[in-house]
Amino acid sequence: MSDHDQLLVIVDPVARRSDGESVRIAKDVLSAGAEAKICLPDSPEEFTRALARRGSRRPVVLGDDRALLRTVALLHRERDLAAGALSLVPIGAPDALELAHALGVPRSTPAAARAVLDGAVRRLDLLVDDSDGVVLGDLQVPASPVLAAASATVWGTCRSLVRTLVRPAPTALAVRTHRLRVEADGVLLTDVDTPLESLTVRSVGGAAEVVVHPSAAPPRHMTARVLTVSGPDFRYRADGRVTGPVRRRTWTVLGEAWGLTLPRG
Repeated sequence: MSDHDQLLVIVDPVARRSDGESVRIAKDVLSAGAEAKICLPDSPEEFTRALARRGSRRPVVLGDDRALLRTVALLHRERDLAAGALSLVPIGAPDALELAHALGVPRSTPAAARAVLDGAVRRLDLLVDDSDGVVLGDLQVPASPVLAAASATVWGTCRSLVRTLVRPAPTALAVRTHRLRVEADGVLLTDVDTPLESLTVRSVGGAAEVVVHPSAAPPRHMTARVLTVSGPDFRYRADGRVTGPVRRRTWTVLGEAWGLTLPRG
């Protein structure tokens, strides 16, 4: 049996607690098609130790986007991402699997497990920041206040109803702006004296697609390998997670930095 057929199957604790049946199905499919060592860590620390002791076995993660991000981040810190490929069987709530599905991982447990055995490795780009953090998908600066907006919806509706009783409702909502300096490959895209609504970034084809959204001008598009954002304290949203506040952060694109096993074709 080849090294390719020797798997280290790491079952994320959250997946085991939330959907034990899908975990069982995935384990059965993988064990039937390869020599699979099953690890059941109970904490992030045990997860890290299991991955570090993988030897020549190919790591397969049973879990959600957070488990995938943790695995990529750990291998990046070990400087071992380029040595092989990862596989993921997505198990979790739908909103915790958006990144996995966007990367091409099948939605059904049996299909994803079969792709681990019969699929092909696709090399993917990686955004790495100056604190050694990684971004697999989308980056937004500053972070949109999703949670705050959701929690304020009910109160906002109530206030709107009250206001309409005493005066006409406003025709539009004010857009929040930010004062940030944005540089792409050393080129200044916007500075702190220009109000900015947001900045979106995605790595494609070995470069970052950068879109700057000024508050009073059309969006600006640019591709770059290095992006630096600085200014007053800001937060950013990467792969659905909010980080910060920070005053300066630089991201660099690493082309084809990691491999993910996906269905052929």
